[in-house]
Parts: sequence; structure tokens; C-alpha cells
Amino acid sequence: MKGVVYCGPGEVRVRDLPMPVVRDPRDVVVRVTRTAICGTDLHPYRGELPGFPAGTVLGHEFAGVVQETGAGSPFAVGDRVFASDVIACGRCRHCERGRHYQCASVSLFGYADVVGAPVDGGQAEYVRVPFADVVLAAIPVGVSDEQAVFVGDVLTTAYGAVRDAGVTAGDTVAVVGGGPVGLLGALCARQAGASRIVVADREPVRRERARSMGFEAVPPAQLSTTVRGGADRVIEAVGTDAALLTALEVTGPAACVAVAGAHHSTAMPFPTGLAFARELTIRFSVGNPIRLRAEVLALVAAGELDPVDVVSHRFALDDAAHAYREFDQRIAFKVMMHAS
Repeated sequence: MKGVVYCGPGEVRVRDLPMPVVRDPRDVVVRVTRTAICGTDLHPYRGELPGFPAGTVLGHEFAGVVQETGAGSPFAVGDRVFASDVIACGRCRHCERGRHYQCASVSLFGYADVVGAPVDGGQAEYVRVPFADVVLAAIPVGVSDEQAVFVGDVLTTAYGAVRDAGVTAGDTVAVVGGGPVGLLGALCARQAGASRIVVADREPVRRERARSMGFEAVPPAQLSTTVRGGADRVIEAVGTDAALLTALEVTGPAACVAVAGAHHSTAMPFPTGLAFARELTIRFSVGNPIRLRAEVLALVAAGELDPVDVVSHRFALDDAAHAYREFDQRIAFKVMMHAS
């Protein structure tokens, strides 16, 4: 089979790889039909993860058809399924409480040993899925494979952040970051009833995309003056100290900031006085597709959310190297690849 393999900073290649096989009764092998490149995939691609091993099969956003099942799997050959980005056992105390990212056996497809034990990713023609009874979910009639790919990660991350922020009807919502998670967060905020949504991003092309989807869009430096009186709810979808500070500065009294960007900083200056005076609530939201996917799938199936709006480029799996370059250079906004 073919798979997208990390070969070093700035280099991925499509290589012939051994077919995955069932190793455990809870395993399932999936024939991948659609797989996406996530912003998280750019961290190893850009050389931002020292020691990330060459030869890693990348990708954690994928959907497809069940090819082979273990004896303990609830799925049948031919079932349409999609995967959560996070791999969790479903049986430890954290999983039982719905905190799958804190699972004792947590891992992430295609991310080497950065998060748990290495598991080959889904940017391939076939992929082995551990704990498939927990990690996989069926794709209902009326939901496309591309839509399901989003439910397995970025759409559910955005939805969870909007829910954590407590967005309700009539709220003014500021979204810091106009990438896929940010714009999907804006879509989810609209679905939740927000009366005004303002997206902040440094790049004019991303602001224009936000406007094309019906949202106000400004540079980050103009966000606080645009949202006079402050936002009721803020979604931070970048993952940098500067973005978090922008999110805090645009808050109104008793606002809630949901942090959905993937942060790696170990320390930052924090406006403690501002947070105290405004009585802010700050919630960090990694995302939990296993817990939230049923809610999100229902909204997608009902036509209330359509994440495919953010797909800008589609490629064959064989063109993965080109797809990564386009995504890395921000020529592409969101990339979807068809594997079979």
C-alpha cells in the first residue's frame, strides 16, 4: 500500500509500505477514502519537533471503510467509519469520565512518540486503528466522508471550544485566529445563536475568507477597538502567547475565553490585573471528538453545520508532497486528500 512518510524537515514522500494487520481483538483495519492535513501535522514537517523520526506515517484526520476487524470489534467489513484524532482505551478512569485525552494509554495517529506510543497515521491507503470500539464511529447516511473527517478532529475541537466558552443566543463572540479551527469555531458560534462574530487574523487572505463566510474580520491590532465594550465570549484558535494576550484584551466584563490553539510555551507574561478586574473565566480546550462527536454528527446530518466550506484544495494521495508545500506556504487553507 501507499502512505505519506515524514523524511525530514520540509520533506514528505509517498512510499510503498507493508499492509497493516489486526494485532489485537479490538483492532480494525480501515481502507482510507479521505484524509486531511491538519495544522498539527506542520509541526514535524517544519522541523519544530526535535528528534521526530524519519519514516513516520503521518496523519490523524481520516475516514474510510472497514477492511478487517478483530474478534472484539463492533464493526463489520464494509462499514463506513471515521476516526477520532486521539487514541484512547475507553476503560480507564479518565476515559470513563469523558476525558479521553488524559487516557493512561493515550496516543495520536501519525505523531511518533510525541503523544504516547507511536501509531501509524491515516495519510495512507490503509491504517490500523487500535481500540477501534472507542476510536472509530460509524458515518450516518447523509454525512459525506469529507464531513466525517472534520468531525474526527477540527470541527469537534471548534465545537468544544464554543461550548466551553458558553456561547448563547445574543452573545458577541471574538475569534482570534482565522485558520480552519477559528472559522469552524465561528460557524459553531453562529449555530449557537451568537448575534455578532468578529474574526481576527494577520493575513488578508484569511480575513477575506472569513468575510466570504459572513463574518466580520479585522487584523488582531484592531480587534479591541472593533468590539467596543468587549466580547462576551472569546475563542483563541492560534496557540501562541501573543494570540492569547489578544484574546484576553478583547474580553468584556465576566467574559469567558476558550483556548483551543495548541500551546507549547512554558511561561508568558500574564495580565493578572485585567483578568481579576474583569472577572474572567479561562478554559483550555484540547478537544474531545470521542465525547462530542455524536452531538456534532447530528448537527452536520441536519445541515446546521457544514465543515466542508473550509476546504480549499483537494489532492490525490500521490500528490501529498505538493499538498504539504501548498498548506505550509498558506496557499491552501485546508487540504483534503483522496486515498482510494
